[in-house]
Amino acid sequence: MKKEQKKQDEIESSNAPLIEHLTELRSRLILSVLAFLICMVCVFPFSKYIFNFLAMPITELLAVQNEANDLIFTGLQQGFMVSVKISFFGGFIVSFPFIGFQIWRFIAPGLYKKEKLAFFPFLIASPLLFIIGAAFAYFVVLPLAFNFFLSFQNTSDLNNLVGIKYLGTINEYLSLTMRFILAFGICFQLPVLLTLMGKVGLVSSTSLIRIRKYAIVSILVIAAIVTPPDVITQIILFSVMYSLYEVSILLVKLVEKKKEEALQQLDENI
Repeated sequence: MKKEQKKQDEIESSNAPLIEHLTELRSRLILSVLAFLICMVCVFPFSKYIFNFLAMPITELLAVQNEANDLIFTGLQQGFMVSVKISFFGGFIVSFPFIGFQIWRFIAPGLYKKEKLAFFPFLIASPLLFIIGAAFAYFVVLPLAFNFFLSFQNTSDLNNLVGIKYLGTINEYLSLTMRFILAFGICFQLPVLLTLMGKVGLVSSTSLIRIRKYAIVSILVIAAIVTPPDVITQIILFSVMYSLYEVSILLVKLVEKKKEEALQQLDENI
């Protein structure tokens, strides 16, 4: 009887930490959702200004070509839904530092001090690389892509019976622009992901070099999926992602070198 009671007490004590972790996870998720909703509501009044900023790549190109730089909407609800979409997108970006902090507060207690110090640079590098990728898409890729798309316009004359003119809808333009920005921002996370995987021993520089040809094919497929069907943007995204893949190999090599030096130092101390 005493053995059964002792065994039952051990089971209950082992379940206690799990319940505590689940409770903490729930509280972190609730705080993250509340932060997102608050930021979404705060961003909504500024959605028109954000859209004007996002529309600059196309409006500037249209102005250079002496064309009307207005975007239209074809449904009564489209204007409102675009504002909601911008609020959703902006609310997530504004609240992401707080959400990331909640994730860190949940993970940090289970890490040693050295592991926290090793993980900290990745917390800094990840948002910076996302911003760099998004800025690259906005300032470099979008003007090139939109210039390519607008080149298919023509005016009606004796040789061209039917004129082709761009009349962009706000919903279609916003979806395309946000897809570009998100795609490049996420793709710029590749060095962080592979370096972190190399740090924990899931990948090595040798394995990354060995699967390079498969990585090239995968990058080509990803570039074809996330970008519109034009060769220019696909080549740009492929070039960027492949360059980041090669940079990741170098970073994983540095991680492996530091590991070897630490092991050698440990052997010398022993």
